[in-house]
Amino acid sequence: MTCQSNKDLQNIIDEVRPLTEAGVVADYIPALAKATKNDLAVAIYEANNNCLYAGSYLKNFTLQSILKVLVLALALQDRGVEYVFERVGMEPTGDPFNSISKLETSIPSKPLNPMINAGALAVTNMIRGESDAEKWNRIISFVKCLSNKKNLSYDAEVATSELKTAWLNRSLCYFMKQHNVIDGDIEDLMMVYTKQCAIEMNCFELARIGAVFALNGLDPETGERLIPIHIARICKTFMVTCGMYNASGEFAIKVGIPAKSGVAGGILAVVPEKFGIGIFGPSLDKKGNSIAGIKLLEILAQQYDFSIF
Repeated sequence: MTCQSNKDLQNIIDEVRPLTEAGVVADYIPALAKATKNDLAVAIYEANNNCLYAGSYLKNFTLQSILKVLVLALALQDRGVEYVFERVGMEPTGDPFNSISKLETSIPSKPLNPMINAGALAVTNMIRGESDAEKWNRIISFVKCLSNKKNLSYDAEVATSELKTAWLNRSLCYFMKQHNVIDGDIEDLMMVYTKQCAIEMNCFELARIGAVFALNGLDPETGERLIPIHIARICKTFMVTCGMYNASGEFAIKVGIPAKSGVAGGILAVVPEKFGIGIFGPSLDKKGNSIAGIKLLEILAQQYDFSIF
């Protein structure tokens, strides 16, 4: 593995960093409010195992909603496509990621897709395991495999902070339990879910995961199949249609590649057959996406013709 600083990437970071002043860090999760607003970093992991970076690309951050894509890949392997999508839909939504309204108006009453909170909670509930500890171990082992980070862990402070303030997510769970979308103990599910959101890594490791998806589930270093090809394609499709919250349509037009963001400021992006991209910029726009990170991807897409469309 060759990893080197890239002047062109650094120039783009310098160009877009002033945008961080227009955003805000996610303070509804108290532990995330401690983020440094103007942090910005990017890593590009190429299919040939070269890596380019700019900024503090080795600084750890929690993945938050980015984990929704990875846990979906595991649930599809555990349960199969039919089982998962009997309980969670495939359609994008223009509502905020934590909305409960569509659960009340949809028939049957199931989440519209796995990338909103209700859908992600239902998907985490599907992970195989006799206990919440076994489910958690399977999730983190899978992410370790994708990132090739054997000492991967989670930020306990962030997980605890999320668990203590996750009243809306609990409401989503109880509503879905009433309608037989999920089963089991809600607090056990919340424990697993908040820990998975708090899994932390850096831009380089996130970009490596992107490279796995870019190669349709193959490990970029060993060629080993980590995700079945049809599941990798399903995940990338959801990243295009739902991955950037209710800004996914605009992002598809302006950037045009599969991507998933998280409220800690991370973005996982995929240029199929070429490379994965990991971005960290905790200053968020009004829809919960990294404000400078999105602009960085827009510039890259224009300069290097990334769009899949």
